[in-house]
This record gives sequence, C-alpha cells and structure tokens, in this order.
Amino acid sequence: MKAQETERLIVEERKSGSSISIVENVLEKRIDDIVTLLSSESYGKSRLYEEIQSMFDRILIKIALQRSNNIKSAAAAFLGINRNTLHKKVEKLGIHINKKKGVDEIG
Repeated sequence: MKAQETERLIVEERKSGSSISIVENVLEKRIDDIVTLLSSESYGKSRLYEEIQSMFDRILIKIALQRSNNIKSAAAAFLGINRNTLHKKVEKLGIHINKKKGVDEIG
C-alpha cells in the first residue's frame, strides 16, 4: 500500500468521527483485501488464521530487528515480548539475522 493511499484512508476516518481507532480501521480494510486474496486460493480446511498470524509476526519481527540494529534483546523489548519468545518465533518463521547486512528470510 502506498503512503498516499494510507494518508487518504486516515483522512477519511478522521472525517467520519468514528470512535474506533483510525489505525485499526485502516488495518481492517487492508486485511480484508488480504483475506479475500488468500481465501480464494484455499481448498479444504482453511489455514487462513495461521497464515495471517505468521505474516504479521514475520513483518513485526523484521521491523523490530531493523529498528534495533538486529539486537534481539532490544527487538524483543520493542515488541513487548520475552527474548526467548522472539528467538523461537525467529526460528519458526525462518528469519535469518545477519548482523552486518540486516534481516533476511530463509523460509
């Protein structure tokens, strides 16, 4: 999503005077688009929740690692989770932390 489109959505939300968080509304609209795309490819028992959760975890962890210069303890503190929890998620999601270059994804 482009920054201009996000700004437009935020402006629309402010005009509506909604009591729900502006960010939550913007996320909901984007997630709805993602769910539509993923659910159209799904056959049989859905793993939609797991797939979306993994995507969000992967994105949040990558952002936290980038903002903390790939220092796991700082990234965990940024996310409000235990360092061991972060380490387990990094392994499970196949995220490779290269201290010199940044964050890469293995999976």
